[in-house]
Amino acid sequence: MPPTALPQGSSRSFIAGTGCYIPRRVLTNADLETFLDTSDEWIFDRTGIRERRIASDDEVTSDLGAEACKRALLDANVDPAAIDLLIVGTFTADTPLPSCAARIQKKLGLRPIPAFDVSAACASFVYGLGIADQFLKAGGAARALVVSAEILSRVTDWTDRGTAVLFGDGAGAVVLEARRAAKGGVISTALGSDGSHADSLQIPAGGSAEPIGIEPVAQGRTKMRMQGQEIFRYAVESMSACAKTAVENARLTLDDIAWIVPHQANRRIIAAVAHRLGVPLTKFIVNIEARGNTSGASIPIALDEARRDGRVKTGDRVLFTALGAGLAWGAAVVEM
Repeated sequence: MPPTALPQGSSRSFIAGTGCYIPRRVLTNADLETFLDTSDEWIFDRTGIRERRIASDDEVTSDLGAEACKRALLDANVDPAAIDLLIVGTFTADTPLPSCAARIQKKLGLRPIPAFDVSAACASFVYGLGIADQFLKAGGAARALVVSAEILSRVTDWTDRGTAVLFGDGAGAVVLEARRAAKGGVISTALGSDGSHADSLQIPAGGSAEPIGIEPVAQGRTKMRMQGQEIFRYAVESMSACAKTAVENARLTLDDIAWIVPHQANRRIIAAVAHRLGVPLTKFIVNIEARGNTSGASIPIALDEARRDGRVKTGDRVLFTALGAGLAWGAAVVEM
């Protein structure tokens, strides 16, 4: 089926609406103190996190993603029937097969359109945005939904204080719309990956290399494992470098950027990126204290919250930057 109302001539991709879904259950640092050798002071000092949200037992990842999409569609005043493309960033899909995108497509009642998952962990949203932008600019779609949704609580080792204190659940989405325009919208993207560091952040078992079984489950090999110091170093280096590349590709300077929305991995990482870019931390949208690290969902969640509280306004140039498993990185410059 052809895309709906495709603009004639040169077109650009604009964010027409945003939405997010945050589960109701709150898990505080004080709660973690009851079963981990940790404290609120230790966690906050090292991560900037006070609490995170956890999905209820009857929620699955596609539920979170579908709700975020509904809110983005409402914000954009776009009917689901007008969507030509659905891209879902996740590595915690409801089931190994089919894709989370297929589940969300059904829940939203979307017509038969391309719908697929992108797995770049914390960089998934920026990857999805970059892919959707190419579809729209090439004329393959007029409107796209890009959503990242994760239930990290189900792949977290709750006995490992190095990772258990970091992660939360949530989903964020944008409606991307092709418009005939000479400027604005998605101005540039910069994506990359270095597979030589793939083992730095991984879930060892559950795939073809090591299928799920009694032993892998008992050993916690179906949960996330992270080399924290290595990830910290590469996050600072890669998020800074790809941010600079995206700004240069846009033929802008960092002074032209109103807001930077980074992946909410760790407040220390965000502060280090700010220092390396030479940009004050006050120019960064940071919500990690109440949300924790929601992987790829963190950027669209932070963007939606900042739009709704009035910080990010129409016409603002916003810079996204993230590092995820792979190690994959991505940045984008968008004029709202």
